[in-house]
Amino acid sequence: MAIDENNPRDWDAGMSELLDQAQPAMSHFDVALDEQPQRGGMLVEQPEPAAPRRAVIPPVLRSWPALRAETANTAGRWANVAAFHAVRGPWYAGKAAFYALAGGFKLTGRQLRWWWVDEARILEQAAANAGDGAMWQKVHREGKSTRTFRGLVLLGEAAGLAVGVPVMVAAAPWYATAGVAVLAGLGLAAIGKPAGASIVSRAQVASRFRKLNPDIVLRAYYAAGLGHPDKAGQQIAFGSTMARDPSGTGSQVVIDLPYGKGLDDAVKARDKIASGLDVALSQVFISRDPTSHRRHVLWVADRDPLALPAGRTPLLRCQPADIWQPAPFGLDERGRAVALDLMWNSMLVGAFPRQGKTFAARALALYGALDPYVKLTVLDGGGKPDWRRFSLVADRYAFGLAITRDGDPVETVLEALRELKEDVQARYEKLSRLPVDVCPDGKLTRDIARNPKYAMPVRMVVMDEFQEYFDLGEQSKEIASLLVYLVKVAPAAGVIFIDATQRPSGIGNGQIATQFINFRDNHQVRFSLRTGSWQMSDLVLGSGAYGEGHDSSTLLPSYKGVGILRGATDETPTVRTYLADADDAEKILKAARIIREHAGTLSGMAAGETVARQRRDVLADAAAMFTGENGLSWLQLAERLALRLPEHYADLTAETISAQLRALGLPSVNIKEDGRALKGVKFIDIKAAIHHRDR
Repeated sequence: MAIDENNPRDWDAGMSELLDQAQPAMSHFDVALDEQPQRGGMLVEQPEPAAPRRAVIPPVLRSWPALRAETANTAGRWANVAAFHAVRGPWYAGKAAFYALAGGFKLTGRQLRWWWVDEARILEQAAANAGDGAMWQKVHREGKSTRTFRGLVLLGEAAGLAVGVPVMVAAAPWYATAGVAVLAGLGLAAIGKPAGASIVSRAQVASRFRKLNPDIVLRAYYAAGLGHPDKAGQQIAFGSTMARDPSGTGSQVVIDLPYGKGLDDAVKARDKIASGLDVALSQVFISRDPTSHRRHVLWVADRDPLALPAGRTPLLRCQPADIWQPAPFGLDERGRAVALDLMWNSMLVGAFPRQGKTFAARALALYGALDPYVKLTVLDGGGKPDWRRFSLVADRYAFGLAITRDGDPVETVLEALRELKEDVQARYEKLSRLPVDVCPDGKLTRDIARNPKYAMPVRMVVMDEFQEYFDLGEQSKEIASLLVYLVKVAPAAGVIFIDATQRPSGIGNGQIATQFINFRDNHQVRFSLRTGSWQMSDLVLGSGAYGEGHDSSTLLPSYKGVGILRGATDETPTVRTYLADADDAEKILKAARIIREHAGTLSGMAAGETVARQRRDVLADAAAMFTGENGLSWLQLAERLALRLPEHYADLTAETISAQLRALGLPSVNIKEDGRALKGVKFIDIKAAIHHRDR
């Protein structure tokens, strides 16, 4: 084949033909996996990303609020320092005077020793011991001569002080004399104070922290079994230099694990890493690095960051909120704000009693209350005072399980859940009929939710101690069924669930226990404060949390309002929730009521509307079963209720209706039926109970 050397195309084709003829057939092991580059192409190094530019003007100087806050903070700090020292001024003066007096005696002793040339006596004694008389005479003469000279110097010093001090007092301005006296006194005090002592105390004590270095970090990781220093390919590497983090509260470094190890391995070994670093577990935090799964950021706090409170909730500004925006929840371990997207989500909060579970759930409920377009339902199975003030804004509310003059709270819960189920079903029907330009994706939008024409506001259902609703006997069956349906279906229709419990392990048995588990496990976002064991932590945080290194049982009992947040984002931070105590909550709820009144959205029980009596009025239903009889046995009454009202009493038994009516104060008496004496209830007793209740 003729090849034109000046033609690159011919040269390439010719060389390829010659190589094909010269080489034998290649096995599949020899075939190049990558395609040959096109003519004119060339391999290039990937350009390095541009280095981030430093801000010309610091962020604190870019906005007036930030500058004002920083100025106020600095001024406050220096004012604190000034006040601290001003109060202790007399004490400082007394200490300085005492040390100055001691310094005067100490300085006098030093000068006398200097004048007497004490070291000459040592030399004289050495010459005498050696029997060298000539040397002794020489040293003695030199000592006398030196003492004479130094004596004259000290005499001149004394004369200068004797003459200079009276002259200065008589001729110099008072402030000059005082200044010289203060300087002299401070000089003498510096001489007289003991070593290590100070006259002025520190107004601000600097934090002490363990200083980390690469050797300590490597020791920790190797001790945790994440690598081996002597095995090839098993060494730990650093992806950055060891440095203080921007907040100045800890040290951080990027760690490269050996190939085959990843973030999950480091998270699981966090306790061993903390031991190797010789710090508390609560000071070690590991976060994801987006560039590689085997790379992560190790941050070691100077002190336990979870022991520091997050402070008061920002909701105390009492400004209208927007449920479509993230709700402020707290601060993570590095002091960064944590906010939660509540829309389309349901949240489970679990913990030991008195760890801040109710406060955490209430903080999110307060955010919903400040949005006047959110329809709020608050159901507290425990009946605690923490939720009572939500009656100012809640469309439906029920506190506890005991019947009061306001009615039966369990009946209110059932009615609220039934109405909510009907509303959810109606919403899906409405959304499917809306035009595409109004409802593009078939989902609720902010404009639809806030437009009263569509009657589909965002709804928030908050339940505390919800396990109580699964332990009500026959009534629990319907409640459990409604809750399971709603937690699965309602969030997509714009219904937010925030549910808290101190018993995530479940309650009851049989179908009720199964429905409890279904309800618990269908929450997308989990927040677990301190629990008793890692198994309990896994029930709250979801299966697999412990395997990922997340265990709320390791949180200290002193941590109040601190928990592990899982499912809200890609990260799983430990959050210190904002505090809103009873007074704060009442202030926020009063403001929320005013906001709703101005927006015209106050509704339901908060607006004074009487909720329609539950169709399942046991007394009225029981009375309706009588057809002229003076009394009915419990068995016959249960059969009639199940036959005539099967939607409510299909599974009713004699024991159940007996327990319900006797709980309302009705006596169980003997009733004759078919010649037999059976336990039952008299019609006159039911009418009397209804009259007493209505009165």
